[in-house]
Amino acid sequence: MNAPTTDIEISEELVRKFDKLGPRYTSYPTADRFHAAFTEQTYRGYLEQRAGHSSNPPLSLYVHLPFCESLCYFCACNKIITKDHARVAEYLRYLDKEMALVASRLGTDRKTVQLHLGGGTPTFFNADELGQLMAMLRRHFDFTPDAELGVEIDPRTVHPGTLTMLAGLGFNRNSFGVQDFDPAVQQAVNRIQPLDMVERAVQESRKAGFQSINADLIYGLPKQTLESFGRTLDSLIALSPDRIALYNYAHLPQRFKAQRLIVASDLPSAEARLQIFLMSMRRLLDAGYVYIGLDHFSKPDDELNKARLDKSLHRNFQGYTTRAECDLIGFGVSAISKVGDSYSQAVRTVNAYYQHLDAGMLPIEKGFELSQDDVLRRDIIMTLMCSAPVEVAAVNAKYGIDFNTYFAPELARLKPYEDAGLITIDPTAIRITPKGRLFVRASGMVFDSYLGQPTTSTYSKLI
Repeated sequence: MNAPTTDIEISEELVRKFDKLGPRYTSYPTADRFHAAFTEQTYRGYLEQRAGHSSNPPLSLYVHLPFCESLCYFCACNKIITKDHARVAEYLRYLDKEMALVASRLGTDRKTVQLHLGGGTPTFFNADELGQLMAMLRRHFDFTPDAELGVEIDPRTVHPGTLTMLAGLGFNRNSFGVQDFDPAVQQAVNRIQPLDMVERAVQESRKAGFQSINADLIYGLPKQTLESFGRTLDSLIALSPDRIALYNYAHLPQRFKAQRLIVASDLPSAEARLQIFLMSMRRLLDAGYVYIGLDHFSKPDDELNKARLDKSLHRNFQGYTTRAECDLIGFGVSAISKVGDSYSQAVRTVNAYYQHLDAGMLPIEKGFELSQDDVLRRDIIMTLMCSAPVEVAAVNAKYGIDFNTYFAPELARLKPYEDAGLITIDPTAIRITPKGRLFVRASGMVFDSYLGQPTTSTYSKLI
């Protein structure tokens, strides 16, 4: 196996030159291009096309569980803040309705290889409720014995036996929202979770047999300093999770009401954020973690790095994943699905969600049907996002084009990235260099035909 990528040398000058606003490419076209002309009937059509085909890809399932007991000020997720746990039973009933509608149109021969519970706070649901959810999922879908079952966990909801219960339901991967261990930062974002709370949760995960433990960090939060975040890294590295996601906080109070509770003057400056990021990357690489791409790091023996090395790494709405070429089926409010050459997104409120299902309709609000050009560009962008080479001959054969002619303008726009040593281009391939892996979003943007067209989204900085 290749050695950890400690040879990535990133200068501040390089970051300043290529750090720009851009999409994160969990899909292409990106979700801000979805539109209401894609309807419930359109989605049904894509599901029904899959029924009875022997060459269908396996399924990856996502379930959005929106409830949280308290508000984290930085959060941009679709969530419902409530202490009324009685709301769970109704939501589960409607999830069952949605699963039945989808499963009846997919056919009976589809294998499910991946499940992810997100939110919200999935562990807002108690053991009996999560058991009911898993029974529903297994009733409607056929899970393979080696399926990846992942769950996002708020450490504040972990009690003695919680992780053992989740493992007993079949979950083998989890992700803890750490964000920052500094008490002042936690106070500023209304998320108090001491180090020993997270430490106990990680220890219980290992005892319960979880195969991979992820921890999320966020840099750019209020009250953060280079020194304080260094202490957070010290603590997290000592806990030794298998994966670490290092997210850049995007302060968009005009879009997300919760962020208006953050005192803007407490946010670190752009210069301080840059220094925090560069320090964090060096520290994680020095600690033996491998840089996977964008904001993801893993231990060398984790499956995510193995997928990077054998070029099977994939990217979807949950980020980097080891399971490629799946149909992604989302359930619950705001969940996104990818079926064939389509994307669809559910309505964002529970009332609208319930109304659709009461009428026997799938709760689709908008979506997108990809053209052949979209599919081609998606292939190239996602290949670059996974730092894999774009093989010219393979693309030509697959899509019946002449790459150099079709993408002549894009190849010209890649020249600055080639000159900076971020990519290499020859007649056979476009390849991302080790330091270029930090800028794959920028490289991918060159092939995005929708950039420059009007959008309601405000993109985040690349770093």
